[in-house]
Amino acid sequence: MSDLVQLTKDNDVAIITINNPPVNALSPGVPEGVAEAIEQLQEDGDIQAAVLIGGGRTFVAGADIKEFGKMTAGKSRGPGLLPLLLKIEDCRKPVVMAIHGTAFGGGLELAMAGHYRVAAPSAQVGQPEVKLGLIPGAGGTQRLPRLAGVAKAVEMCAGGNPITAQDTLKFGILDRLIEGDLLAGATAFAREIAGKPAPKTRERNEKLGTPQQNAPIFAAARDAARKKARGLMAPLAAIDAVEAATKLPFEEGVEAERKLFTECLFSDQSKALIHVFFGEREVAKIPDVPKDTPIIPVNSAAVIGAGTMGGGIAMVFANAGIPVLLREADQAALDRGMNTIRKNYDNSVKKGRFTQQYMDERLKLIKPTLTYDGFSEVDMVVEAAFEGMALKKQIFGELDKVCKQGAILASNTSTLSIDEIASATSRPQSVIGTHFFSPANVMRLLEIVRGKASSKEVIATCMQLSKKLGKVGVLVGNCRGFVGNRMFGPYRREAQFLVEEGATVEAVDKALYDYGMAMGPLAVGDLAGLDVGWRIRKEFRHLEKPGVRQPLAEDLLCETGRYGQKTGAGWYKYDENRRAIPDPTVEENVRKWAAEAGIKQHPISKEEIVDRLIYALVNEGARILEEGYALRAVDIDIIYLTGYGFPAHRGGPMWYADTVGLKKVYDRITEFHKEHGELWEPAPLLKRLAEEGKTFAGFNKESSVAA
Repeated sequence: MSDLVQLTKDNDVAIITINNPPVNALSPGVPEGVAEAIEQLQEDGDIQAAVLIGGGRTFVAGADIKEFGKMTAGKSRGPGLLPLLLKIEDCRKPVVMAIHGTAFGGGLELAMAGHYRVAAPSAQVGQPEVKLGLIPGAGGTQRLPRLAGVAKAVEMCAGGNPITAQDTLKFGILDRLIEGDLLAGATAFAREIAGKPAPKTRERNEKLGTPQQNAPIFAAARDAARKKARGLMAPLAAIDAVEAATKLPFEEGVEAERKLFTECLFSDQSKALIHVFFGEREVAKIPDVPKDTPIIPVNSAAVIGAGTMGGGIAMVFANAGIPVLLREADQAALDRGMNTIRKNYDNSVKKGRFTQQYMDERLKLIKPTLTYDGFSEVDMVVEAAFEGMALKKQIFGELDKVCKQGAILASNTSTLSIDEIASATSRPQSVIGTHFFSPANVMRLLEIVRGKASSKEVIATCMQLSKKLGKVGVLVGNCRGFVGNRMFGPYRREAQFLVEEGATVEAVDKALYDYGMAMGPLAVGDLAGLDVGWRIRKEFRHLEKPGVRQPLAEDLLCETGRYGQKTGAGWYKYDENRRAIPDPTVEENVRKWAAEAGIKQHPISKEEIVDRLIYALVNEGARILEEGYALRAVDIDIIYLTGYGFPAHRGGPMWYADTVGLKKVYDRITEFHKEHGELWEPAPLLKRLAEEGKTFAGFNKESSVAA
C-alpha cells in the first residue's frame, strides 16, 4: 500500500484515506494506492461497504498539474486515472465517496466513479480544467451528464466554475449532505446501503436526454462560449465531449473525450494557461528577500487623493477589512470622491455581488478627511495625487513629518521615480511604489516598485499585503514607466504610427481585439483619457531624442479638446451610453496631419498591425529583462495578463514570443528596424537568445530587481 493511501476498518466498513498534503492531488502513487485498497477490501469477507475520504483539509482538489507538463514532454508514467475509475465502479462492494473541502477536476472524476457520494455542507465540486486550456480527461464529461443532466454538465465543463454542496445535491451528483462528523456520517450511510445493488454511474442513462431536447442546450452553450471565451478551444471541446456522452455508448464516449483532451493538452493554448497558473505563484518569489523576512502588520491605512484612483484604492483596503482614511484637499473633491465610492458599491449591490449589509460595513471603514488628523496612527499611506513630481515630493515631505516611524509610505505613481519621491523624506527605506491599475477596485495587478533604499521588510510586507487585498503583486524596478507602462509606451506608439501611416482607427483596434486583447489600443486610450498620456509626454519631453519620430495624432486630438470618453470624443465619438462610434473627421484630420509631417499613407495588413504592436511589447520587454527591472520573463507576462488585458491563452507577451520562436521574432523586428528606423533597434538580449536558439522563459538574470 502506498504511503499516500491508508486502508483501515470500522467493523464491516473499509475506510480508504488519501493523505497527500496539502490538497491530496492525484500525484503518482495515489491512484495506485487506491487501486490496491479496492483489491484488498474486495477479498476481505468481513467488509460490506467502503468509504473513500481525503485526510486533512480536503477531499481531492484535482490532478497534479505538473503531470500535464510531463505528458506533453513524453515523460508521463502510467495509463492515467481511467482504469482506476472503472475498477472502483466494478467493485463488488459499494464505495461511498465522502467529500469535504473541494472535489475539483480529477477529484470530481474520482468521486463520480463511486457508487454513492456524500458531502459536508461547505464542500464544493467542479470541473475547472478549461481554466488550464483542458477538458476533463478521465471520463468526467461522460459521467457528469449521467448524474447532473446535460445542461448542468455542459455549464460545469465548459465554464469551469465550482458549485456548492447544496447545488450538487439538487442536481443529483450527491446522494446526501452530512451535518457534523463527515466520516461518521459517511460510515453510517455505507452501512445503510450495504448489500443493496450498487449503481454504476457509467450505466445510468436516464438523464442523457433526447437529440431534440439537447440540440438547443448545445447550440446555446457554443454561442455563449464563443462570446465569453473568445478564441479559446477548450470550452468548445468540453461541449463536444459532453455531446459525445449523449450520442455514443460510454466506452466510445470516453475514447472521444480522450482524443479531445489530447488535442487540448498538446495545444499552445493549454501550455500557455498552465504557464500562467504556475507564473502567478512564481512572481511571489523574490531571490534576495527571504521567506522569513519580518512583515510589518498593516491594520490601518490612509489614501491621499479621492479621485478615480484614490477612491478605488480606498475601496480595495475597505474590501479587505482594513480601515482607511481618505484625504482630499477640498470639500467638493472629497464629496465627489465619496459619492463615486457609494455609487460603485450601489452598483455592486444591484448586480448581486455584495449585500447591502456588506456595503454598509465597508463604507463605515472609509473615513473622509481634509487634514492629516489620524495619519500618525496608520500603518501605511498610499499617495494617489495628480501625476506631477513637485506635488508628490511636497506630499511625501508632509507625510514624513506626520507619520509614525515604521509606517510604509507608498506612491501610486505610474511613471515617476520612486527614488526622487523618497528623497523628500528622511526615511527612504520606508518608501515604495504601489502602482494600482484602473479601476483599482477591479483590476488584479499591483506593480510593487522597489526604490534603491526600499527595505526588505517593506517589500515583503507589500508582496504579502497584495494577496490580502485580492491582488497579484509583482515586484518591479524603478525606471520610467516601470515595467507595464514602459512597455505600453512603444505598443501605443505603434498603434498611433499605424493610423498616421494609413490604417483606420477601427482596423488597428479590431486586429488586436481579434488577437485576444480585451480592448484595442486606441479604445484603451479613450477609456483612460488621452490627456493623461499628453500630460506625461509634456513632463518628459526634454528627455526625447531630437530627430526621432514621435506620434503626433494623439497630442493634436488633445489640443482640439478630444480627451476620450470623458469629453464624449477622442479617437472615437461616444454616445450617452459611452458606446464608441467611428468618427470620419478623425481620419480626415490624421490624413491632413500626416501629409503636413511628410508621412506617406498606404494600405496596411492585419498581420502587420498585430506584429508591430505585439513585437513592440516584446522588444521593450527584452530590454527590461536584460536591465534587471523585471526579475523573470514570467513576471512581465503576469503584469500584462492581470493589468493590460493580454489574452491568457497566449501566455503573455514574452511567452507568446517564445511560442512563435525568438529567431522569427528577431527577424521580423530587424525588418521593422530597416523600414522604420532606430525606435525598432532589436534588444541585445533578443538578438543573443535568437542566435543561441534559446527562450525568454529559460533566461534568468542572476540578480534582484534593479532599484
